[in-house]
Amino acid sequence: MKMTSDTVHLSLDDLEGLGAINGVDVTLTDTGAGRPVLLLHGGGGPATVLPWADRLAASRPARVITPIHPGFDGTTRPDALTGVPHLASLYIALLEHLDLTGVTVVGNSIGGWITAEMATLAASSRVSGFVIVDGVGLEVPGHPVAVGLSPAELAQHAYYDPARFGIDPTALPPGRRAQMAANAQVLALYAGATMTDPTLADRLAAVSTPTAVIWGEADRIAGPEYGKALAHAIPGAQFEVLPKTGHLPQIETPDLLIDRVWTFITQRSRS
Repeated sequence: MKMTSDTVHLSLDDLEGLGAINGVDVTLTDTGAGRPVLLLHGGGGPATVLPWADRLAASRPARVITPIHPGFDGTTRPDALTGVPHLASLYIALLEHLDLTGVTVVGNSIGGWITAEMATLAASSRVSGFVIVDGVGLEVPGHPVAVGLSPAELAQHAYYDPARFGIDPTALPPGRRAQMAANAQVLALYAGATMTDPTLADRLAAVSTPTAVIWGEADRIAGPEYGKALAHAIPGAQFEVLPKTGHLPQIETPDLLIDRVWTFITQRSRS
């Protein structure tokens, strides 16, 4: 299984609608060979998805491309790159730059929001399917996204088994704690105070690309009813709840998530 790390420079011409940006550097990991998968991480950064990327590429004929959202993990972010729709346009440009077709986009948490935004873009013809895994972004009355949590509260809300999977930041090296704090600031910039966009639902109503919405039954960041509303907002989207799983299925039940994603890729996505 091959694995490479690279930084791709996307020119202004690639970034239609993003304003005066003199190019964007996107750092990415590329592993495996086979059906292309663009994997988009959530607010915890690329560390929350990279082990799953390796696991998917090792167990299925998949080429998994995992970019770091500009600004996360110390990467550079142009001042004009400030919103989730910007990131969606950026990753459409990345697919163009890499000349990929038949791509399945898989995104978790804010990565799921970016995935949903990509689904609304006409330029997403290079994509055969979208998989939103415990995504945020949709405004659902009565079901707000849990924000402003302490690290201990975050673990309780994010995991079915927080005692096993939760992280105690005080036990981490200072450099890692600083990185987590910096990532949280970038997340707030992209996602806003509520991690929702009241205009998203109207755009999702026009999506025609096959889409799956996969949710952890124990997700308390955005519960299953939130996930059901997200699936309902996308015409024809399938919805599935994973047992004994919270907000990060790729960490708690990685093999189950691989099975569900691969079934979608081989059976439901558009060839």
